[in-house]
Amino acid sequence: METLTYALLLFGALAGGFVSGLAGFGTALMALGIWLYVLPPSLAVPLVLICSVIAQTSTLPSMWKSFDLSLVWPFLIGGLIGVPLGTMLIASADPKVFKLSVGVLILIFSTALYLNKRPLTVTFGGRIADGAIGFAGGILGGLAGLSGPLPILWANIRGWNKHERRGIFQLFNFTVLATALVLQTASGLVEFKVVWLALVAFPGTLIGAWAGARVYHALNDKHFGDVVLGLLFLSGLTLVWNSLAAL
Repeated sequence: METLTYALLLFGALAGGFVSGLAGFGTALMALGIWLYVLPPSLAVPLVLICSVIAQTSTLPSMWKSFDLSLVWPFLIGGLIGVPLGTMLIASADPKVFKLSVGVLILIFSTALYLNKRPLTVTFGGRIADGAIGFAGGILGGLAGLSGPLPILWANIRGWNKHERRGIFQLFNFTVLATALVLQTASGLVEFKVVWLALVAFPGTLIGAWAGARVYHALNDKHFGDVVLGLLFLSGLTLVWNSLAAL
């Protein structure tokens, strides 16, 4: 590997780890755009899954006690059911269309939530609605790697505090991404070279996640919400841009 490749690999790991440590999601949002300059998608995508799992695992011990697990389990059950269905849809659906549609929805809802100055506390549907959102997120995760946006938006309009939201973001994405990684590995889609790349990226991912977690603990509810909506807006913008370019 050339020096530039090593440098971008570590920089992407630091950036992805930092955002994951800060918000509980977003490794792909930051790292993938950097790694695709020097790695093909066949290596970059599974590397993102591995580094996402590493980053979220490393911050769990310092976050665990603040998580409300009673809020998380409906999302997890729905997500685990949805992931295999999304994977099956790959053969018949167009991921580009899904990415464009989801990107537009993310832009609209993240902007609306940011401009809304009155706190929302939507209680519609209870745990059943939470499970349905997790199910939809699982399908999108299996189909196009987009497990996070729907549960993240839903958690924001529920009016939960930053620890409650963080618990859902981190545990849901960890579970769905780890499941996707296992399915890809079992299907022979993960090349052995990815293991070597993950070892190179490992220190940057850990350092970035540690730094992001430190910043997270310093944020209040409002600032954390602004960070999450800002990352969602950037994610939606990226999805729309890439989808339109591909079409």
